[in-house]
Amino acid sequence: MPALDTAPATLSAPRADLLTSFAATVFGYLPRSDQRRCANAYLRGLLTVRGKKTIRQIARASGVSDAAPQALQQFISASPWDWTTAREVLAQEAAAGLAGPVWTMGVTVTEKRGDHSVGVHRRAAPESGRTLNCQVGIGLFLTSGSRSVPVDWQLLLPEGWLTDERRRSRARIPGWAAEQPAWVSALDSADQLGPWIPRRTPLVADLSVGVDPARLAAQLTARRRDFVIEVRPSQLVAAHRADSDEFTEARQLLRCAGLRHPHSLGSDHLEPGRGTLVRSALVRLPGGGSAGHGGQRVHRLLAGFLPTRRRPHRYWITSLVDHRIADIVSLPHRAVLTHGAIRTLENDYGLRDFEGRSFPGWHHHMTLASAAYVYDHLRPDSPDRQAA
Repeated sequence: MPALDTAPATLSAPRADLLTSFAATVFGYLPRSDQRRCANAYLRGLLTVRGKKTIRQIARASGVSDAAPQALQQFISASPWDWTTAREVLAQEAAAGLAGPVWTMGVTVTEKRGDHSVGVHRRAAPESGRTLNCQVGIGLFLTSGSRSVPVDWQLLLPEGWLTDERRRSRARIPGWAAEQPAWVSALDSADQLGPWIPRRTPLVADLSVGVDPARLAAQLTARRRDFVIEVRPSQLVAAHRADSDEFTEARQLLRCAGLRHPHSLGSDHLEPGRGTLVRSALVRLPGGGSAGHGGQRVHRLLAGFLPTRRRPHRYWITSLVDHRIADIVSLPHRAVLTHGAIRTLENDYGLRDFEGRSFPGWHHHMTLASAAYVYDHLRPDSPDRQAA
């Protein structure tokens, strides 16, 4: 059996020049020239190394010196450079290169051996039916109707990592990382990117994010952000008006018998390529509080029916109560694009290949993997961008 070709691919001279220019745009703020060189070399390795992208393979692809593995290891895991500025630049690139983007969120799970990698914990993985020893990252994406681009990442830190001072110190976890859940930090990132992305840009999230929809809706409402969030059939809702005939009780499980006023839609909506009937009703999410908080705001409930089924197969809650139904139901597909982008990042851009143990190292690697993806999908000569 022939050996697998693990030699790195090569970049053409024009593409290498474009990469150098891109690296200078994203990482030009780094204060030292050796840091900027390492960022360029690491990007080159992520784009050219086949298979698992280890530090040694990335250093080999950079072709700089025998000391390159140590230099790159230092740059990723130990150097104290700030990753937030690079992510702001990536958000600017995405905002400029995508038509009408919305915010989406996605999750990446990296299986690990041992318990020393930052954030590692035991977690059930529904897709595999197993319990894994893993790291979990929550990504924030800007997503158009055809492409999804990562702009920020947060690492899920279970309680055991937040309360154990020895583990925190060893992994260099900063104090601010314990203040709130990772998904809330992702929403903070969206707030901070306001200069480049319109404030009213909605967030689209499906069940894979693993966040309670009512909590997510409340957070977004408090931030004056619009949203389209998938909910489970067991989600409790309240009728918009007590005398409304849309629901027989003020609070009840979502039931197709309780939904009125159907809106007939064609294909390419909740289920691309398949005809879908969508029924909607105005509802409130229970949770108390005043009308200024997520629990009491009026939302629109959407239920999607497949042609061959009598009961809904998916439900969504949205703050876009004054928008046309046809405009709203085109948005959930954006979450599907984000799932695909995460798989591509994992398989082709080394998203899950970080071998270090530190919190800054994880964020450095995720930032560079995202930059490599943005370069390949939004650079001027990208086929995707030319077709946009």
